[in-house]
Amino acid sequence: MQGEPASLMQVWEGMNASTERNERVMSGKLLINEQIKSSEVLLTGLNGESLGVLSHQKALALAKEAKADLVCTSLMSSPPPCKLVSRGSAKAQRDQENKESRLKEGSGKVKELRLTPDIEDHDYDTKLRQAAKLLDSGNRVLLVVKISGKEGPKAKALLDRLVADLSGSGKKATGIQLSGKQAAVEMLPA
Repeated sequence: MQGEPASLMQVWEGMNASTERNERVMSGKLLINEQIKSSEVLLTGLNGESLGVLSHQKALALAKEAKADLVCTSLMSSPPPCKLVSRGSAKAQRDQENKESRLKEGSGKVKELRLTPDIEDHDYDTKLRQAAKLLDSGNRVLLVVKISGKEGPKAKALLDRLVADLSGSGKKATGIQLSGKQAAVEMLPA
């Protein structure tokens, strides 16, 4: 009986360790060369050719011989698939993918510009310049027009005009939303 709890604990610790490794790979950290703890790997060569299942040590030797890095692409299968990648390009490729995903998400801050439907031309030009400057610096812009009474159509027309004038700096993320006391539209950087 005494051996059973110990073996269950070992199994539990092993499961936690593999979960931690999986989370590291999923979070964008690549396992490279000696960081890979598996005894066997499914190896793919520099040109995409399959080299089969090899021991970890033999795969590392092949990587050193080819002056490449051994990169684990997923820990979800056994043996984990790994590939040979030219030195340093794995990290550069991951950084490039992270940068592209951040741009797609539009991770810049959302800046709000408030207007009224009865805005003067000079004030409109100032708000237009501010919005263009924010969009050009990579921020998202939320254009909000405060409404009172029956100014809804006037506010919508103002936002349509602003979106058309800002088409060179950004694009609409949402349609024009009319709700109670305000009309709003969100713009993404171009």
